[in-house]
Amino acid sequence: MDSDDGTTTLEDALVARARAGDAAALEELLRELRPFVVRRCSRFLPHTHDAEEAAQDALVAIAQNLGSYRGVGTFRGWVTVIASNSARMTYRRLRRQAIENGAIELPETADPRTTSVIAGTRIDLMEALARLEEAKPQVVEPFVLRDLGSLPYEEIAAITGTPLSTVRERISVARTFLRARL
Repeated sequence: MDSDDGTTTLEDALVARARAGDAAALEELLRELRPFVVRRCSRFLPHTHDAEEAAQDALVAIAQNLGSYRGVGTFRGWVTVIASNSARMTYRRLRRQAIENGAIELPETADPRTTSVIAGTRIDLMEALARLEEAKPQVVEPFVLRDLGSLPYEEIAAITGTPLSTVRERISVARTFLRARL
């Protein structure tokens, strides 16, 4: 049976059992979450291998931090935050490695002759998010959770501990900033 946030009562039960220390429940929960987490990471990273690597890091973080899940917002919302952060950290690490290995600077846009439209769009988005984070760091998380994580405004307000009006304003500022760069 499904709950309002798209999770199942089975998932809710697995979360409760895993939080209580049931290792088999944790393993089953992570197995159930894996496709969702990979899809979330794929929204950021153009290459399947990179998205899977970020998803694996996210699943490790979920397992390690499950006890800190406070029940603020939905469980899937909490997972979305972790997956989004993991994908962004993976992108930053890959970018840093590329620069250290001789790529003096990444191109402003992807080369359409060698990059798919989807991959190029994701690279452009990640670069624009990096610029946004430098200029207006407080607007990045609400934007990512809303426009890439598909979370409702109310849940983002709960997760970030920010008034709903502030969440809406930050998302608007982020969209305006990114629109100018994409």
